[in-house]
Amino acid sequence: MSDLFSARAEQMAAGAAPLATRMRPSRLSEVVGQSALLGEGSAFRLVVESGQPISMLLWGPPGSGKTTLARLVASHADAHFTTLSATSAGVKDIREVLAEARRRLATEERRTVLFLDEIHRFAKNQQDALLPGVEDGTIILVGATTENPYFEVNSPLMSRMTLFRLDPLSPDDLTSLLRAAISDERRGLGALGLELDAEAASELATRTGGDARQALNSLEVAAVIAEAAGRTRITEDDVAEALQRRLVRYDKAGDSHYDVISAFIKSLRGSDPDAALYWLFFMLEGGEDPEFIARRMIILASEDIGLADSNALQVAVAASQALAYVGLPEATYHLAHAALYLATAPKSNSVARAIGAGQALVRDGPPPSVPLHLRSTGYRGAAELGHGEGYEFPHDHPDGVVSQQYFPDGVESSVLFRPGEHGAEAEIRRRLQAIDHRLGREGRD
Repeated sequence: MSDLFSARAEQMAAGAAPLATRMRPSRLSEVVGQSALLGEGSAFRLVVESGQPISMLLWGPPGSGKTTLARLVASHADAHFTTLSATSAGVKDIREVLAEARRRLATEERRTVLFLDEIHRFAKNQQDALLPGVEDGTIILVGATTENPYFEVNSPLMSRMTLFRLDPLSPDDLTSLLRAAISDERRGLGALGLELDAEAASELATRTGGDARQALNSLEVAAVIAEAAGRTRITEDDVAEALQRRLVRYDKAGDSHYDVISAFIKSLRGSDPDAALYWLFFMLEGGEDPEFIARRMIILASEDIGLADSNALQVAVAASQALAYVGLPEATYHLAHAALYLATAPKSNSVARAIGAGQALVRDGPPPSVPLHLRSTGYRGAAELGHGEGYEFPHDHPDGVVSQQYFPDGVESSVLFRPGEHGAEAEIRRRLQAIDHRLGREGRD
């Protein structure tokens, strides 16, 4: 009798579950998207279909199917499936799971797949507690993470797991999933007799950022809105109401923090103002620290523009000062102003190259000895030591250039700065050619 009650309870729980949970695939053939991961002959597919699973790490964005694939790993192996969440589980919970898995293996000859969601949130001692069970095969560990595991997961645990990368679902994948959900009478919304407008489906598929869970749950909310209004069609307005606003999936403390700022800087460096503005607003909408953005623009102003347009540094610093003075949202104008200036300015990395050449010469050369004629004469007795003797004052010469030794004794005069041909550096290049001729220096071109 208890089994009947349990079965009935499971049915009721399944019916009350969110649409995304009800629509979860039960077979690999039902999984939408992830063609690279699930293609015929792929490593992941072969491992799952063999029924001999291995411990693995599933790395991908929210709603890309990590939990679904973990369940399919267990079902193909006829293994017991158990879950832990890194946000609530501790070492004690891990040890209990390992003990139960050993008992199950000894008495039932059945393996255990432990799905550990958000494994990147586990501390080192928690991750270390998993190692014995993974090493001796007590459990098949399937970890899921939205963050770069090379930053967040301990090397000993990483070395015992195979990494598989998941991609966000494409709008076409999500549209297919939404159409299936609206028509499925057993698991989906088919019993409601609703239709989904093409524009509404497109809006959902586009604005949920490749997240199947968010797309399906938003569809369920839109269906409730349409039903409450006495309509049988889910419209674009229903979807807009369900979504409220586009989700900006940006973790300013995680992997996307580094990837997005990299995309922003590379767009500035590549002179694409439109892409630069997109990444700037993406960061601001996602809650990134605007001072961090301003600092990176100040760095770029010298690293990638430099003397090609020295005003770039002034604009970047001014934007940072304006941010400190007025704050957001008003400082959005100043950050956008600076981003547009930097993106459209002529580019040169001559400053960065000069830094590298200068540092190498100092590090690899002998300890410097300042020539006597360059030494300080601003104290009594300097003349008796011969300091400043023979120094020629450039302003005493018509063109302000004097050919004399400026490098230290024992260090050959070297060309460290090579201006480019863009922006103001073209004029600097011409002036330096004339100066080099007076100094007898060659090799700058």
